[in-house]
Amino acid sequence: MDSQLKDLSSKPQSPTSQPNLEDASDNDDLPLLSPTAATTTTTTTDDDKSDSSTPRPSIEELEKKYAAYVRHDVYGTMGCGELPWPEKVLLGIALVTLLPLRVVLATTVVVLYYLICRMCTLFMAPNREDEQEDYAHMGGWRRTVLYWSGRVLSRIMLFAFGFYWIQETCRNPKINGSIDNEVDLNEQSEEEDERPGVIISNHVSHLDILYHMSSSFPSFVAKRSVGKLPLVGLISQCLGCVYVQRESKSSNTKGVSAVVNERIQEAHENKSAPMMMLFPEGTTTNGDYILPFKTGAFLAKAPVLPVILKYPYERFSPAWDSISGVRHVILLLCQFVNKMSVTRLPVYYPSQEEKDNPKLYAENVRRLMAREGNLIMSDIGLAEKRVYHAALNGRLTVLHEKDD
Repeated sequence: MDSQLKDLSSKPQSPTSQPNLEDASDNDDLPLLSPTAATTTTTTTDDDKSDSSTPRPSIEELEKKYAAYVRHDVYGTMGCGELPWPEKVLLGIALVTLLPLRVVLATTVVVLYYLICRMCTLFMAPNREDEQEDYAHMGGWRRTVLYWSGRVLSRIMLFAFGFYWIQETCRNPKINGSIDNEVDLNEQSEEEDERPGVIISNHVSHLDILYHMSSSFPSFVAKRSVGKLPLVGLISQCLGCVYVQRESKSSNTKGVSAVVNERIQEAHENKSAPMMMLFPEGTTTNGDYILPFKTGAFLAKAPVLPVILKYPYERFSPAWDSISGVRHVILLLCQFVNKMSVTRLPVYYPSQEEKDNPKLYAENVRRLMAREGNLIMSDIGLAEKRVYHAALNGRLTVLHEKDD
């Protein structure tokens, strides 16, 4: 396994790879770009030839080893499995009815919000401190318009994607140690009057970002190239995104981490400051598992607000794993109804021991989220995900295992 990971690391890194921080959304993670690649013959190097006699692991073995990334919906592991004829009929109807309508509506929402952002930033220069470029600290009526229009339009976008209702609950794990006690979302204890510094969430799909935008409109960590995209670039700047050059390990890495920590501290101490939103797993899962947390969200020693997202499904899973981007979007838009459930936990206040040990802080929050969300804890991470995707795509001829 070590040799294969070394081989992978020598290739261009996935956009989800972030130096040091590695807590951001990986909505631009490119899982499987060639659904047919798994059945094709790949060109092997001299090093590969020496291992040609080693049997390739079966798909069942791969799915058992990398269970956190395996899709279980009717469309199969790579989203291109054989469908029963009733499913083909439903898919055909949706392709000519739902798909074009939803594409038009989603495009309209993006363009409308871009125009709102353009209006609110007219005659204004973005903040360019610490190699960043954003409008996060915009105040007055401009910030109010951006905030509320962003939340409303994000919810409209989710509605356009088939999320007609979202089940939201708040659990209090301190009541008799039970995870079944639900309380009003507006109910707060005296301790929770203090504002958290960052929202953390498990990561299942790029739809996670839309939900958090509709719920609290926080700032995210994103690739630096996102800020230069048409339409989306200006929107990300108005969100106050912190940009990181994920493909590079240059000296500005420390600066990015410092910017995130400062923003978390500022959000914790100042209610008018924009909240930060981080995905500490660093990549997506199939929604049934929770991966080890990176420590970036916990280095500031500020309280965190844990949020657990799930996507119940019967036909197509919105999880962003082992399926090409285009196929994922098409199948998502062709599903008549999509479902989402959200569990909000109380603000987690770290002990002094957790403040002194960010890894302990991160692990304790992860265990709490696993218990409250009925999620399976897995010890694999982004490196193993790349191995799994590479194996499915046929880019690796052999997977090696080495006992630690």
